[in-house]
Amino acid sequence: MALPAALRRLKAGLFACLLAATAWPPAVAADGPVRAIEQQFKRGETALAQQNLTQALARQPGDVALRFLQGVMLSAGGSTAEAVALFERLTQEFPDLPEPYNNLAVLQAAAGKIDAARGLLETALRLDPGYRTAHENLGDVFARLAQRAYEAAAGPHTEAGLQGKLRMARELAQLR
Repeated sequence: MALPAALRRLKAGLFACLLAATAWPPAVAADGPVRAIEQQFKRGETALAQQNLTQALARQPGDVALRFLQGVMLSAGGSTAEAVALFERLTQEFPDLPEPYNNLAVLQAAAGKIDAARGLLETALRLDPGYRTAHENLGDVFARLAQRAYEAAAGPHTEAGLQGKLRMARELAQLR
């Protein structure tokens, strides 16, 4: 079973959604310094963005938009454990915001915790049924779950129908 390689592909695809998930919800106005820092980060001015984020957080430590951006930047910088901890805190402190659940799900899926990712994405979608990024991520998670189920059902003498389903699930999981 090529699960580690498949998870790397899932991680890459979901990580792109993580970076795209900085589309701020109406309840979390991302204006002024948040947008400026986000643009610096997206332009590759990582050190400047980090410095400005640190300064902004010192002035406004409870600002959810700044903290959310911090989680995205931590993830992009490879500080996954810190990003997970931050997104978990955001889901506890702001349980009505779907974005932290989505981003936490991305990190969980990348770590191979597909079932946890599914639950987090379902929570995000209960909070905002129109959240397209979460829908797409949930589709990716379902593709991975389908692949896992078909692989568990497959054996040395698997019938053609199951082999076809397994092949389709693997292809779908690799589309990202």
